[in-house]
Amino acid sequence: MQSQIIWEPSKKIILNSNLYKFFEYVGFSNKNYSDLHAWSLSNKGEFWSAVWDFTGVIGDKGKVSFIEDHDAWMTGAKFFPDAKLNLAENLLRGKDDNIVVIETNESGDYEEYTLKEIKYMVAKVAYGLSEIGISKGDRVAAVLPNKIESLISLLATVSIGAVWTSCSPDFGTKAIIDRIGQTDPKVLFTTSDYVYAGKKHDFVSRIKDISKKLKSLKMIVLTEDNNMSSKDLQCDYELFNNFGNESKLNFSRVLFSDPCYILYTSGTTGAPKAIVHSVGGVILQHLKEHKLHCDIKSGDSAMWYTNIAWMMYHWIVSSIACESILVLYDGAPVVTSSGHTNYSLLWNVAEKVNLTHMGISPKYMSSLQDNNYIPNKNYNLKSLRWLMSAGSPVAPNQFDWAYNSVNKNMVFASISGGSELMGCFLLGSPMHPVRRGELTVKGLGMGVNVFDRRNSPVIGKPGDLVCTEPFPSMPITFWGKNGDERYRNTYFKQRDDVWTHGDLAELTPFGSGIIYGRTDNTLNPGGVRIGTAEIYNICETFKEIDDCLVFSKKVYNDEEIILCLKLRENFNLDKGLAKKIRKTLRTNASPRHVPNKIYAVNDIPYTMNGKRVEGAAKWVIEGKEVPNLSSLSNAECLDEYSLLNSKPIY
Repeated sequence: MQSQIIWEPSKKIILNSNLYKFFEYVGFSNKNYSDLHAWSLSNKGEFWSAVWDFTGVIGDKGKVSFIEDHDAWMTGAKFFPDAKLNLAENLLRGKDDNIVVIETNESGDYEEYTLKEIKYMVAKVAYGLSEIGISKGDRVAAVLPNKIESLISLLATVSIGAVWTSCSPDFGTKAIIDRIGQTDPKVLFTTSDYVYAGKKHDFVSRIKDISKKLKSLKMIVLTEDNNMSSKDLQCDYELFNNFGNESKLNFSRVLFSDPCYILYTSGTTGAPKAIVHSVGGVILQHLKEHKLHCDIKSGDSAMWYTNIAWMMYHWIVSSIACESILVLYDGAPVVTSSGHTNYSLLWNVAEKVNLTHMGISPKYMSSLQDNNYIPNKNYNLKSLRWLMSAGSPVAPNQFDWAYNSVNKNMVFASISGGSELMGCFLLGSPMHPVRRGELTVKGLGMGVNVFDRRNSPVIGKPGDLVCTEPFPSMPITFWGKNGDERYRNTYFKQRDDVWTHGDLAELTPFGSGIIYGRTDNTLNPGGVRIGTAEIYNICETFKEIDDCLVFSKKVYNDEEIILCLKLRENFNLDKGLAKKIRKTLRTNASPRHVPNKIYAVNDIPYTMNGKRVEGAAKWVIEGKEVPNLSSLSNAECLDEYSLLNSKPIY
């Protein structure tokens, strides 16, 4: 297969990388990544023990690093069964006078915090939690913007061995209850309002509704005073600044396998699944990824554009364990005011803080591409060594944009994993070339493969992304009744003792990978599996198309492909444009990629986390009820899809 290298690390970058030093640390003199990866799977205990020591995990490691279970190879495996550690203790390391957090937002507000200041606030809130009876295993929830209060609440919660779970205030009341309501939290950290895209949004009514529904709540902690009373909230409340007292910071060390986070799936195919993650799995996986794969070093600075509901928030928070600076950005990445659209907000921050590591979504990149915005034209981004993207497949032309418009000398890493594993299956490397449209390497310690329908591993052909070997950050369980059974049915029902992730993917002969989209959205015309990403990538090259959605509909014993187009201003869908799209798809992909029907629509449905929702449109056009509308950011647009059959077809 053809694979185009668009950037290569210099010898200096390679020799100075943490990964190169890890090669030397474990005695791999040949510096061959394939050999190191194979060793990390065949010698799990030795590999993960080396990661623990090399990254400086704080805690008591114990004498045993891995116990295999031949009867339940994946779910029965145990890592560091005797180890004791604390997540907050591992994150809050370094010199007290070092800047460790920078808080900023769409309005340009800016605040720096030293490690000493962060520790003081964490100790104070931890004291407050302990005083009201919160202890190991209790759930603490947060519905907050991405600000300092969120981070302090998280760190305080895990410092005492309690379990943190979170949601974003831009979720509706039902969506919030559907998530954190499953876990019966005793404390809720929340806000009376938040700002997004230049508008102030009131949250008071939703707080009142949430407090009525969450009977488990003992206390609500508000970041702003809104003259509410306990009667309004159905429980006690306190202001964040008044919560707790000055106290010494203590860390309660717990078992490696004890829970620390509960995260949620997107919930577009049913109720969101509440995924329970372990303390040790989180810190070990994140330190491996941050230090070895992303090459984060002491003094670096990292920011991911995200809200606190998404896994990438928890992922980037862990970067401070590398003694780097965490940049918290709250608000919209693009703001329109008085007819002017400002695309520079994130890039202004990047220049101001000399950002070294930045994470953005493919959707955000598309919006900049569509509007011909070139960040490096207005900002000095030479400090940026890593640009990363996750959430959906990154188109090959977005790789071009990254190097032409951001920085010619950096790693651009498309990464893929999920909330289910609190990390990545495929991600970047400081020692490898970047290949256009491809994810650079399989993660160390991750038994990543692609299986065909006969469950045989394949190279150079699309198939199911699977993981055949246990890893530390596998979920403990799903929260709630029959959690173990639901967890096994989700990932291990299709293949016994093999994690089937739900992505259509391809591994290349170069060790890199390609993600084509979710298998539940895979197109299957004529019995041939096609990833939606292939169609999206081609459609995004058309100047007429602002956004699009592709899905299939069963017809007789086959499927037809339906393509919905949101067109840019001053463009219309006609026979000429439809013909041009079909011809391009036929030429650049295959005849099987050509849609049977093309429609013009006003909007494309997305989840709160910015992922297209093909399934929702498919269900609506087939007359089915969408299981969880509250997971969508713009559910109202589906009304148009229910009427597609009456729209002109091209």
